[in-house]
Order: sequence, then structure tokens, then C-alpha cells
Amino acid sequence: MNAQMKKRLVIVTGIIVIVLVLLLAIVGGGTSAKTIALADAAGGTYANQRVQVTGNVVKDSYSTSGNVLSFSIYDPEHVNAGQLRVDYDGAAASTFGNDVTAICTGKMGEDGVLRASELVTKCPSKYESGTEALEVSRLLDYGAEVNGTTVRVKGTVAAGSQNPAGSGARFVLADASDPAKTVSVLFDGAVSEETLADGATVVVTGDMLASGEFSATDVALQG
Repeated sequence: MNAQMKKRLVIVTGIIVIVLVLLLAIVGGGTSAKTIALADAAGGTYANQRVQVTGNVVKDSYSTSGNVLSFSIYDPEHVNAGQLRVDYDGAAASTFGNDVTAICTGKMGEDGVLRASELVTKCPSKYESGTEALEVSRLLDYGAEVNGTTVRVKGTVAAGSQNPAGSGARFVLADASDPAKTVSVLFDGAVSEETLADGATVVVTGDMLASGEFSATDVALQG
């Protein structure tokens, strides 16, 4: 290979390297997201930019239209920062619900709405003793006698029964000794993935409805 060919090869290689660097910069810039505070997102500074915002779901602020889940989030440490509306085109996890922490990643619209392509939910696990809690079978034995009375019930989360908040029964609670005996649990609050895992032993607090469903005010993983 003569000197001229070597020179051409070096030039071509350099051009290829430059093109690859530019492509990586463009691709990386299009997919990366800047983590910002909720107050900054709501302020309109980041319109048309890809950002990641974390906040807690405002109680009963969520609704669905087609495949889009819409909800509002707020900053629990800066309650005066206002709220941010989020539209998420995707399936929410079963842990989604009131006051759950939502990590939202997507593009800010000029209308002040974050159109999220990614949604991760998290909340602290809650533990409590199952002492004096009724077994599911015992609860069912009481029948209508226990309707409207606040009780604590323990059992296991039936496999595959979990649903997001606001979509009917949150999960099915089965008797640990007799899995055929079950009760559907209604609950719209935040709950950890560990608590709603298949077969997890949980304690629910609430009351039985005339419909035969259990309306829970608290769901906790048994300690």
C-alpha cells in the first residue's frame, strides 16, 4: 500500500468515526431524559423536551380514555409547587393508585401536560401483625352478619388476580388453608409490588359490602 492510499484510508476512517459520533449524539439526545423537579415541569420551561418527573398521585385524579391513563401528581415535600398533569399511553402496574409515588418519563407539551412513555410506581412496604385477624373462611362464615363492621382479615393474594386501582377489584384474597374460599378486595390506595405478589400473605382492614366484596381501607404485608 503506497503513501497516497494510506492517506486516503486515514481520511475515510476519520470521516466514518465522526459520522458515528454524531449519530450516537443524536440518538442519545433523543432518548435521554433530564430529571427535573415537579415545580420546574409545571412552570413551562421545559416544553417540547424529554424529562423525568417524580411525584405522588393526586387522590382520585386518574381516569382512562382508550389506552391513555391520565392523572395528576404533586410533590409531597413541596405541596405549594402545584400539580402536574400526566398522560401515559400504556398499561399501569397493579401498584398504581392514590398517593403512590410515580416516576414519569416523557415529553413535556406546550399545554403543560407531560406525555409519558414510561411510568414506574413505587411505595414503601407496610408490615403489621396478623394477630386477631380473621381467616377468609371465618369471614365468609359470618355472612351478612359482619356487613358494615370494620374487621381485619388475613389471607394470601390469589395468583394473577391483581389489577390497577380504579379498575374494579384490586385483587382476590384467598384463605391460606382453603384456597377455594376467596373474597374480592376493593382498594384504591398505594400498595407495594411485594404486598401484591402472588401468594403474599396480607392483612386487610375494612368491611364487607352487601355485594360480597371486601372494601379495604388498608392493605399490609403480614409481618
